Amino acid sequence: MWYLVFGIIILGIITAIIGFFDNRRRRLSANNETEAIGHTVVPAECCGQHEVCERNSLLAAISKKVEYYDDEELDAYRGTEPDRYDEKEVEEFREVLYTLREAEVAGWLRSLQLRGINLPEQLKDEALLIIEERRYAL
Repeated sequence: MWYLVFGIIILGIITAIIGFFDNRRRRLSANNETEAIGHTVVPAECCGQHEVCERNSLLAAISKKVEYYDDEELDAYRGTEPDRYDEKEVEEFREVLYTLREAEVAGWLRSLQLRGINLPEQLKDEALLIIEERRYAL
């Protein structure tokens, strides 16, 4: 009986240690591979010449082609600071964000950057969460 209890406890400890290191590795990997909107971090293994690198990154330096996602009305906010949007304007961005497929979110954010449009502060966490969930789901 005691062997079973000790075995379960040891198994739990080993699982916790593995989980801790796996989460740490994922966080470090995400910090090295993604761009925290407004700060460019270029991953060493991405040369920018492959569709996979470009599709899964937010690096504006990789592609200079502006692509619209049925969001031409957002061009009116070019140059607006991220913390200066009112709730109605944030809702316009949110509507576009949540009508996109998950695979399109990174491209849309890259398009906003190239067009000089700042994403509202209220949506930055939501957008990055969608991108990270998609990256780890692949």
